[in-house]
Amino acid sequence: MLVLMLPAILVVFTLLVVPMGWLFWQSLYAEGGFSLEHYRRIFSEGIYWNTFALTFRISFIVTLLALLMGYPVAYAASILPQRWAMLVLALVILPFWTSVLVRAYAWLILLQRSGVVNQTLMASGITDAPLPLVHNELGTIIATVHILLPFMVLPLYATMQKIPYDLMQAGASLGGSPLHVFLRVFLPLSMSGVLAGMTLVFVLCLGFYITPELMGGGRTVMASMLVSRNIQLYSDWGAASAVSVVLLVCVLAIFYVVGRLISLEKILGAK
Repeated sequence: MLVLMLPAILVVFTLLVVPMGWLFWQSLYAEGGFSLEHYRRIFSEGIYWNTFALTFRISFIVTLLALLMGYPVAYAASILPQRWAMLVLALVILPFWTSVLVRAYAWLILLQRSGVVNQTLMASGITDAPLPLVHNELGTIIATVHILLPFMVLPLYATMQKIPYDLMQAGASLGGSPLHVFLRVFLPLSMSGVLAGMTLVFVLCLGFYITPELMGGGRTVMASMLVSRNIQLYSDWGAASAVSVVLLVCVLAIFYVVGRLISLEKILGAK
């Protein structure tokens, strides 16, 4: 059995363990030897605090908006006939056929001052002048929600599909209104899907790079962009590695906390 597992172990070791070990070593290496200087800078300099605060704030807002938009879609798909549910899911998954870079550029074109959104708002008389929808935090959030929405819908649908419809009928037969049955029966049973979807969206948003780089116009600096700039502008691999390690620890902490509430298989969609 061990012999059969050796290729997989070798691949994991080569592509995961070695790079992560190198990353950790780089974060502890400065001025020719072992040093915690990079971590001291991260926890003492304002630019790092502000960047992490912005990253977590955007991730929280994106996660909340994705939940508010994704829950009704997943709920509708779970109660529709099978063929209509598959159509809804196909529309949700369809953007995966387009790269993140292309989708980010598409939102940049749609939301720019002369884009379709601003032109429509002005033509309808809602606004008198173009709204600043790109090169700021708002544009970053709009594009990121669209890109990460499927990661919210799919875990929700997988959970909702397994909720026995008989429970809803039983609640209604006992005199419960549709809203009461939904709040007291369906919603609690779907919470594992809610936590799984929120975890996936939040964690993925923490490491987003292309979308905030394009939509933020260099003004909305998230942690991944800080890693890139430390390498490209300053060739500071140690600082970039330290930021990456801090992000990794945050992600592992989130998975640990959520894993205490629901199983890891549900987060990853295996159950």
